[in-house]
Amino acid sequence: MSKKVTFIILLIIASISVGFYQLGKPLTEDERFVSYIVNPKKQNLDFFWKNERGEHFKNAENLISWLKSKNKKLLFSTNGGMYKKDNSPQGLFIENKIVKSEIDASNGNGNFYLKPNGVFYLTTEKNPIICKTEDFVNNGKIKYATQSGPMLVINGEIHTAFKKNSTNLNIRNGVGILPNNQIVFAISKKEINFYDFAEYFKNLGCKNALYLDGFVSRTYLPEKNWKQIDGNFGVIIGVTE
Repeated sequence: MSKKVTFIILLIIASISVGFYQLGKPLTEDERFVSYIVNPKKQNLDFFWKNERGEHFKNAENLISWLKSKNKKLLFSTNGGMYKKDNSPQGLFIENKIVKSEIDASNGNGNFYLKPNGVFYLTTEKNPIICKTEDFVNNGKIKYATQSGPMLVINGEIHTAFKKNSTNLNIRNGVGILPNNQIVFAISKKEINFYDFAEYFKNLGCKNALYLDGFVSRTYLPEKNWKQIDGNFGVIIGVTE
């Protein structure tokens, strides 16, 4: 095969790859999920926990009202990781470079502690990263970070603890980093097992993806007529304009 032909083939592949996400969503929607793709370089992506009076936002309804008072509009939101009974984040939470909750590298029971778990963070230069908890380093240039678990996809491979035909079904939401360095958030419309949920992110090309939470999960995405505004969460991840 000539170098010219090889170059043309590579160019076509690259064009397809870019086109796959250029409209902010995959060309073929998976009806099992509500998904939303974010370009953090061009969109306002923030992590919310408390307002200026120290009150927990808890859900999209409260966040929408607060943003309205700031002349802002909520385009998308989802609960951003697990939390304790007092609505404080379980594990690491960084807001505007300030550590509000310390990282939890201990062992325990439940999904959060199904190792490896991980951290989803956004740098001050708006670069999104998902890594294993053990690989996380706070270099002082992290705008937002939330810890959760388990990891869904690790270096392009599905978490080895997940079984393909598992009957452990639940509503699930998670986040992954796409090949073009944009972020994909997804929530299952119906109960699903971990393997199938992780496979969704892997098939989109995510090298790393992180589970955020289970049956309590809510997503607000009015452009797809998905408006879950109730709930009682810790951290909320949102896109505003």
